[in-house]
Amino acid sequence: MDKKGSKLWIPVFISCFLGLMVDGMDLQFLSLSLPSLMKEFGISKVQAGSLGTYSLIGMAVGGIFGGWFADRFGRVRTIVWTIALFSIGTFVLAFTQTYWQFAAVRFISALGLGAEYVVCNTLMAEYVPTKRRTTMLGTLQAGWSVGYLVATLLAGSILPQFGWRPLFMVALVPVILAIYMRRVIPEPAGWQEAAKVGAQQRKIEWKIIFSDPKSLKIFLLWTLTATFLQFGYYGVGNWLPTYLVSELGFNFTKMTGYLVGTYTAMIIGKMITGWLADRVGRKVMYLVGGFATALFLPFLIMYHSAGNIIILLTIFGFLYGMPYAVNATYMTESFPTNIRGTAVGGAYNIGRVGAATAPIIIGIIAQSKSIGFGLAVLGISYALAGLTPALFIKEKIHEPYVQQKSNVIAG
Repeated sequence: MDKKGSKLWIPVFISCFLGLMVDGMDLQFLSLSLPSLMKEFGISKVQAGSLGTYSLIGMAVGGIFGGWFADRFGRVRTIVWTIALFSIGTFVLAFTQTYWQFAAVRFISALGLGAEYVVCNTLMAEYVPTKRRTTMLGTLQAGWSVGYLVATLLAGSILPQFGWRPLFMVALVPVILAIYMRRVIPEPAGWQEAAKVGAQQRKIEWKIIFSDPKSLKIFLLWTLTATFLQFGYYGVGNWLPTYLVSELGFNFTKMTGYLVGTYTAMIIGKMITGWLADRVGRKVMYLVGGFATALFLPFLIMYHSAGNIIILLTIFGFLYGMPYAVNATYMTESFPTNIRGTAVGGAYNIGRVGAATAPIIIGIIAQSKSIGFGLAVLGISYALAGLTPALFIKEKIHEPYVQQKSNVIAG
């Protein structure tokens, strides 16, 4: 491996970090716009929650097919296509005039969101050696939280004065990133070697997963884990801003300031958790993150006060992101290269289908009880997310990293 090849992980990391950042921004735009959308379209809390559900279903479908596309046609090529899809799709949201128009366009743009998230993590895992993989992927996961933070700051500047439509127009900018990645980032060496297998010799990836008992068992366990994790994560992410405004009575500016602290703590939490996971193990940190979040979430809802809410939200932000710092590494190391994208994308996003009901379920609970009560119940989901891999999934089953021989420019 030449010196240029050894430095390839740097532009790969920067590009994937920015990719997850704009992915997180896009999703947070919807959460922050919910109060405005409810008012403009005249929709109920249940309908507002359903917009998050449509997003998650779209992300799930996109992630499943995106993983398969990444195995067949390349990691980088798939990322480029998906960034273009969700950027243009989210831009079009700014011109929708009804609830159903918004829901339909959101579903289409979310196809790109789900695919891009899975494939970015797979691509990065294949560029980073085992000894520092979770440190790097934990830091990469912080890109998603940076996106939440940037979206919150943009919303604080744009929404009060200009409304929600200009906020969604910002999503067109990531197309520049897609063009850059297509020109500069090569496909990882492991994928290039697997791609040399002739079409006649290549087996259908899904057939491999379901015909091998060991792969199938790991696939089903990760699907279950992904369902629990995302049910909690997206349930909270979709309704926390509205909870702060509607039930705690904060104005938009104050809510934005509190969320900035929460997401900043989440960034730090992911980076520290990733570093610790490379030292004490993926399984340990996954379990700690899941149970800590499960215990703290109902505590936050029941015992907050005007004096301690910002401290509690900051602690919650740190804990909330911990499982995600380990999730990508743990999953990608569970499957071999020839089926990695398909298996990871399939397990994570079939799990996302199961979790897609979370926003609308919280909306239903909010109608009869409160948003806060619904958020507190999500602690159960986090506990199960931490427990499942701790009991049943081994660490480091497969090695994703193959040394890159040259700095080949992707054509």
